[in-house]
Amino acid sequence: MLPLKGKVALITGSSRGIGNAIARAFARAGADVVINYRKEGGSSQEQAGQLCEEIEAMGRRSFMVQADIAGKEPVKKLFTETEEKFGRLDYLVLNAAKAPFKPLEKLFERELRQLVETNYIGNIFCIQAALPLLEKTSGKIVFISSLGSRFYNPAYPLGSMKAAMESVVRDCSESLREKKISVNAVCGGIVKTDSFKVLRQFWENIDALPEELFVEPDEIADVALFLCSPGSRGITGQTIVVDKGLSNAICRLPGK
Repeated sequence: MLPLKGKVALITGSSRGIGNAIARAFARAGADVVINYRKEGGSSQEQAGQLCEEIEAMGRRSFMVQADIAGKEPVKKLFTETEEKFGRLDYLVLNAAKAPFKPLEKLFERELRQLVETNYIGNIFCIQAALPLLEKTSGKIVFISSLGSRFYNPAYPLGSMKAAMESVVRDCSESLREKKISVNAVCGGIVKTDSFKVLRQFWENIDALPEELFVEPDEIADVALFLCSPGSRGITGQTIVVDKGLSNAICRLPGK
């Protein structure tokens, strides 16, 4: 069964990590997928190309677009090319993120601007640019958040932007209600992606967490997919936590 057959999904920052898993999940469900990566050349472009090939091998259509969502013109290009290629957009998954690992009080001005421009302004640029397409399909928007939005993580300034975007999800779910566009979020727990390798350098004893409390990218992808399915029709403006219960047991001792 292909519940998303004939639909089109655009996932920002989808060349690797959680975004990559989400793109695969949507393709397996039958959707054609737009793969977005930030920087021309290098490993991100290479991985985006490989992902497109895998999705096309499933019998879906896919193409990749280089665009840094921090800029309005690149975002415009991203959605213009999507419309030219597929003629529609049903699902927008806001996954792209970029931030240094250091305390807020130690951020340089350029780092602060990048933090806001990529992780807040850029996401809103994407929402604005997607509206004409999503309005035609009664589409859905899903934002990928993290536990940093509600709990202190050492050297993780991205958490403040995730919290801000969860508020945007709530607000847009109401302001876009008349357009019949659904807006929700998935708040992921600790996932062993590329960024985890850096995070463990700043978060003392994180490796002491029981293995069962780590989340797989596919587990976040499954919930993003659910929020774009008819089964989620009663959910709007919500942030669903996918963390294996870590936040329920925040005082749990290692190994207990």
